[in-house]
Amino acid sequence: MNPSFPFSASFRPGLAVVLVLLLALAGLLPASADDDWQDLHDRVNRGELVPMTAILDWLETHYAGQVLEVELEREEGRLVYEVEMLGPRGQRGEFEFDGASGELIGIEGVGIDDMRRRP
Repeated sequence: MNPSFPFSASFRPGLAVVLVLLLALAGLLPASADDDWQDLHDRVNRGELVPMTAILDWLETHYAGQVLEVELEREEGRLVYEVEMLGPRGQRGEFEFDGASGELIGIEGVGIDDMRRRP
């Protein structure tokens, strides 16, 4: 799957704080998160990292459900957003997006197609 991805979503500082905390817990950030928060913000501003809000906005547009967890992890040398969602019928799905491009690179779970929003 290679969905088109809007990059116009605004960067919300509150969500970025959650992201920094998740990164710190995942061991991707050193102890001084203040400088790393700024680094993440700068990477988003330079277009090197898609804002987490853009990922969440895309999911809300294309899939029904509630976001349970968002993580930014380093996999095979690249940053990957992992978003776990709970569908309207209790389905659980995990969506993976390339952090640099925003491209949907993987979906895992059962009943995910039932979560897809139809035009």
